[in-house]
Amino acid sequence: MATITAGEVLDRIQKNLGVPWTETTGRDTYKAGGPATVVTGIATTVMSTFDQIRRAQAEGLNFILSHETTYWSDRDLVADLGDDPVYKAKREFCEKNNLVIHRFHDNLHARKPDFNFQALARVTGWAQYETAPNSHRYVLPPTTLGALAADVAKRLGTKALRIVGDPAAKVSRAQMSVGYGMPRVAGDVDVVMSGEAQETDGAVDNTEYVLDAATLGVPKGQIILGHAISEEPGMEDCVEWLRSFITEVPVKLVRAGEPYWPK
Repeated sequence: MATITAGEVLDRIQKNLGVPWTETTGRDTYKAGGPATVVTGIATTVMSTFDQIRRAQAEGLNFILSHETTYWSDRDLVADLGDDPVYKAKREFCEKNNLVIHRFHDNLHARKPDFNFQALARVTGWAQYETAPNSHRYVLPPTTLGALAADVAKRLGTKALRIVGDPAAKVSRAQMSVGYGMPRVAGDVDVVMSGEAQETDGAVDNTEYVLDAATLGVPKGQIILGHAISEEPGMEDCVEWLRSFITEVPVKLVRAGEPYWPK
């Protein structure tokens, strides 16, 4: 039976990415384990929380390709964590179970098309309405902000969606992003949608602008999905991509789901 190491998996990812691999930011590196580990299965996930790590290990998937961080900071810095019990438990579990975690963030976004944008447009049903390839701008069938948000929530299975604006506002022209990249709701854009955004004191205060627009009867809206919800479909699409050039071991999505719960 053919075997494959974590280093060989990463080498194939780099060769099939379509753009030069970079580690200059310190993000896309090993967070646990190393290249010599023999891989029994690969898990993709949007967040490598302890729950996702434990579930991957239970399924025999010892290489975890995580879009977001493992140790709670942008570059997974651990020097200040010391004897923190959560850090110790997570690290020791990975060591005990011979797990490898590698982040796949900057290089995933560098790929054309970006998995996360492509997948979110597919899951929401917006892809067919894109005005130009990779523009992330859409002319949707005319609807109301409330109806659009309800459809997005149903398609994504989210219960903690946040919407700003008049639910009855007529919208059609939309711009989408993922993660932190909330577009600006201005000009001919009726509604913007992304993972998360500041309410105020940002470079662009969409929330306040949309509230003012609603008061004045100008149809504008903002849909805030949640960071993980906006990018999890991309890690699901990543599974099929990996399966196209890694056949020695199973490749599966370990779904993170929504970290928030409504009350």
